[in-house]
Amino acid sequence: MFDYEVLRLIWWALMGVLLIGFALTDGYDLGVAALLPFVARSDVERRMVINSVGPAWEGHQVWFITGGGAIFAAWPFVYAVSFSGFYLAMFLLLAALILRPVGFKYRSKRPDAAWRSRWDWALFVGGFVPALVFGVAVGNVLLGAPFRLDSDLRSFYDGSLLGLFTPFALLCGLLSVAMLVLHGATWLTFKVEHGPVHDRARGYGCIAAIASVVLFALGGIYVAYGDIGYHMVTLADPLGQSNPLRTTTEQVAGAWLGNYQLYPWMVLAPVLGFAGSVLAFVGITRGWEKTSFGGSALAAAGIIATVGLSMFPYILPSSIDAHSSLTVWNASSTAKTLGIMVFVTAVLLPIVLAYTSWAFKVMWGRVTTEEVATNPDFY
Repeated sequence: MFDYEVLRLIWWALMGVLLIGFALTDGYDLGVAALLPFVARSDVERRMVINSVGPAWEGHQVWFITGGGAIFAAWPFVYAVSFSGFYLAMFLLLAALILRPVGFKYRSKRPDAAWRSRWDWALFVGGFVPALVFGVAVGNVLLGAPFRLDSDLRSFYDGSLLGLFTPFALLCGLLSVAMLVLHGATWLTFKVEHGPVHDRARGYGCIAAIASVVLFALGGIYVAYGDIGYHMVTLADPLGQSNPLRTTTEQVAGAWLGNYQLYPWMVLAPVLGFAGSVLAFVGITRGWEKTSFGGSALAAAGIIATVGLSMFPYILPSSIDAHSSLTVWNASSTAKTLGIMVFVTAVLLPIVLAYTSWAFKVMWGRVTTEEVATNPDFY
């Protein structure tokens, strides 16, 4: 059906689609959770915010789970290095994510104000920490992870949990938080009734939009002028068997900008990141709620696409042994595996998209304080 090179490109692109899909769906769930203690002050207001995402957040997890499974099946070297090397960071991420379902289910089990307040802050942690860790992880991917492969292709990780939180990685983490808070704020502006929560969400959304533009620009400046970037010296054979040690890589400052010279069309990704944030800001200030949500979605898609396109063909470079760096051409599964996965994806992905669209249609409409106060089935 497709040759090995095309299959590898397809799965590199599909990984980007899964990451963007996760950011566009579960991303606003995380943003709403991070905003919960700030945009809602009374118990009814907080229940209204929770119920703006309550019916759909579990379905959005399919993007996260599918992404992890796709990495395991399509890029086994990447899975082995990242999930073992970043084990403690993954544990921190999962611990924070576990707080969300527990918070949703247990918050309203007791009428005690202190009980509910503690769960509200647990939901905040379940939104803020994953957003931060996801961004920090991306920052470390851009910087390169401290791993090496031996002659038997066994991976050895020489880093630590605290070592992941470098200034540039924290910058990426804050950008991720700003991006998802913006997405969550714009979701709230057209999902909850007009009133105090709606107005506070607009205020925080404006701040997040400005922060997204500023942090994205600062990240671009660091990438352009900082000691960051990798360049392939010995080109890999796109049709060859996967073996990271068959290619040679060197660390070159500013190398992540090289693709924009080779493929000028790629500049559309960072332009979309900036333009989407600006569009979201304009939509929030003008009261164009669908426009602001669409702008925040475009911003998230553009920012994520910028990372992937800048790094291509690298997926996970090594900061301590550039020779061990993992790329699209040297870290994939076999052509047969990728071909089967493409067939399965072609069948199942449209079903997932159709179901997601149907769910949005069924649950369309604003959440009101009256509904929350009178409906016992609400969180």
